[in-house]
Amino acid sequence: MLFNSIEYLIFLPLVFLIYWLLNGDLKKQNVLLLLSSYVFYAWWDWRFLSLIIYSSLIDYIVGQKIEACQSKKSKKNWLLLSLVSNLGLLGVFKYYNFFADSFETAMNSVGWQVNDLTLNIILPVGISFYTFQTLSYTLDIYREDFKATKDWVAFFTYVSFFPQLVAGPIERASNLLPQVESKRSFNQKWFYDGIFQISVGLFRKIVIADNLAIYVDSVYANPEIHNSSTLLIATVFYAFQIYFDFSGYSDIAIGSAKLLGFKFNQNFNFPYFSNSITEFWRRWHISLSSWLKDYLYISLGGNRKGIRITYRNLMLTMLLGGLWHGSSWNFVIWGAIHGIALGLEKYIFSVKSIKNFSFLGSLYTFIVVLLSWVFFRAQDLESSVLILRKILSLDFMSPYIGNINTLLTGIMMVLLGLLFDFVVFKIKTPLEELGSSMKTIKLSLGVTVIIILTALFYSTSNNFIYFQF
Repeated sequence: MLFNSIEYLIFLPLVFLIYWLLNGDLKKQNVLLLLSSYVFYAWWDWRFLSLIIYSSLIDYIVGQKIEACQSKKSKKNWLLLSLVSNLGLLGVFKYYNFFADSFETAMNSVGWQVNDLTLNIILPVGISFYTFQTLSYTLDIYREDFKATKDWVAFFTYVSFFPQLVAGPIERASNLLPQVESKRSFNQKWFYDGIFQISVGLFRKIVIADNLAIYVDSVYANPEIHNSSTLLIATVFYAFQIYFDFSGYSDIAIGSAKLLGFKFNQNFNFPYFSNSITEFWRRWHISLSSWLKDYLYISLGGNRKGIRITYRNLMLTMLLGGLWHGSSWNFVIWGAIHGIALGLEKYIFSVKSIKNFSFLGSLYTFIVVLLSWVFFRAQDLESSVLILRKILSLDFMSPYIGNINTLLTGIMMVLLGLLFDFVVFKIKTPLEELGSSMKTIKLSLGVTVIIILTALFYSTSNNFIYFQF
């Protein structure tokens, strides 16, 4: 079920009403959330519910076993079962064909012909997100940072909770599970926050991101026929498309959870206002970047084993972070670009004894992020190289206009989105708390204006970009 669908606009209010009519009966509320979450996911393909249930069951059992074990070796064995079970499923469904195809290509390049090894399998939506989410539970128990739960309904609800099930934010067990297990009461402040953030999220997705997608899709579909100016404009549009698309999803997820009495962590904090790549990753997809830092970078040794190992750990973390996004070399290269930039910044900050860059740093950051998005959006590695070569040739001519309204609308969407972000950034009130900071009349007026603008600029309803990951 898509957040930007009529079905969800019926589903969420229905769940909301039944949920609060249960008069705070925690067990019944959690059962409702569990069943609702399964319906939400099954709307896409009910067969893949078995994977979520399997992961939930494995880690529910493993968590208790790790906590009960007395020896370090036994704890490691149970943790290994969790890692193999979850990453094994992720590997088969998401990465098997990628590695099989890469192996075939490598063999063919040296003259060895091999049979087609790929499988005809579908990537289950959201598998990357709920895999990382459930793994955080067993890893935290292994590190003795969290206690295992014996309430299987609460745990299964934590893993499958529908607002963040298919595209995050990746909520740690330490934040979300205690909320699932605790009695909840209706909070008018959170209701206002949730309504406003859902409205903003729908606006960011439907109005801004989907309108930018029209120009981006038409250009990136045939990059060979377009000049530098056109490809640069399309890439700039894509930078804002993916930001407003994914931040819009996170807004709807965080807002939906608040309506039901849950508080998610912030997932985006105005990343394009960063003045270094290091800062960018503290502001972009925060739940993923913090997960990679805490469970991968630190597990590899972090910065505790010397500068060379630190650089290695940074690069490995970003390479695997890139691969997490998608099973293609484009994403690996995208991760490598960010890994190199992070390593360079760490060196510069340590040598120059500075904490951050100036305005020029903001420009440099946006350029690095912008050019790396080419690998994220292009259809394949060959197209990525072609697009970058054309952009960097600086052979600028009049850009492709096509439908002039499409281009002008795209420019207006970028400016509108930036203006909104700039205003919220300056008033120092987090978007997650903006709704309750307004009086009821002002909030109602703001939501009404957003709804009207959404209806006026609605063009087409697309899947969220991060659904493919």
